[in-house]
Amino acid sequence: MLHYGPLTVDPPLILAPMAGVTDRQFRLLLRRLGGVGLVTMEFISSEGLTRGNERTLDLLRFSEEERPISIQIYGSDPRRMARAARTVEETGADACDVNMGCPANKVLKGCAGCSLMDDLDLAREIVHAVRRAVRIPLTVKFRSGVKDARLNYLELGRVCEDAGVDAVALHPRTASQMFRGRSDWSQIARLKEALSIPVIGNGDVNTPDDALRMTRETGCDGVMIGRASMKNPWIYRQIVERMNGREPVEPTLEDRRSLILGHFRLLAEQEDDRQLILHKLRTFTGWYTHGLVGGKRLRMKINSLHTPEAFVEAVERFFDRALAAA
Repeated sequence: MLHYGPLTVDPPLILAPMAGVTDRQFRLLLRRLGGVGLVTMEFISSEGLTRGNERTLDLLRFSEEERPISIQIYGSDPRRMARAARTVEETGADACDVNMGCPANKVLKGCAGCSLMDDLDLAREIVHAVRRAVRIPLTVKFRSGVKDARLNYLELGRVCEDAGVDAVALHPRTASQMFRGRSDWSQIARLKEALSIPVIGNGDVNTPDDALRMTRETGCDGVMIGRASMKNPWIYRQIVERMNGREPVEPTLEDRRSLILGHFRLLAEQEDDRQLILHKLRTFTGWYTHGLVGGKRLRMKINSLHTPEAFVEAVERFFDRALAAA
């Protein structure tokens, strides 16, 4: 069991924040599939939030069914970050997370995300300002460093602990690596040894056995999963099964059909923009059909469709044929 101050995260499995992915429909689907202990919203710009940007404010919506939920913010201005964190607390979120790990160029150019690891004085000022601004649990997510020549994750971890942060999450790659190569889990172990607050491991957890191995090898207090949950949203439930000594249950074709059509229904209920619905359906269905026989043909088919109704028909036909051939 994992604790962020007074917040209990059980099981200690966390959905990583991913821009354009961890929206309210995806978070809700994961909750309904089971196994995830904490969901995290796609990261929110403190600039957009404090300026009242309508699109940014719209991202803050979540349902009670998603709890516990953490909202991640990013930026480079301590005062704006503190104001953004207060807004996060006012929405009723269960925790606030500060992004100091995003490697995207547009974020780095704004001196936010992982670029803060090259300015620990500013990082310290931000963490202290946010900690003073909110009473809810505060976490910080970061990488090993910006470049291989300066791996300062241990220093940043100590900065966070000294500021009263409740937990930290480490993705042991540098910003320059992006998602290439392998993450170095030994860094998670070193950070865990250096800090007394909980340390969450992130990076290259692709299977239930990976999650157990990360915990065993690093001693981390929880496991955060990002990209693997896009292709296999059942991974959290499967990890819990493995933790309890059971063989993980693989999703059936019917499970996959229900997931895709369930995602469509949520989008239809919660979104008004038909083009946005289609874009999200194409994107998520591409992940959900990963590894399925004939999945590539379905993905090519739905890329040429122009209405949600045609999408549903194509998906139903695909799974009818797949089930008949099984």
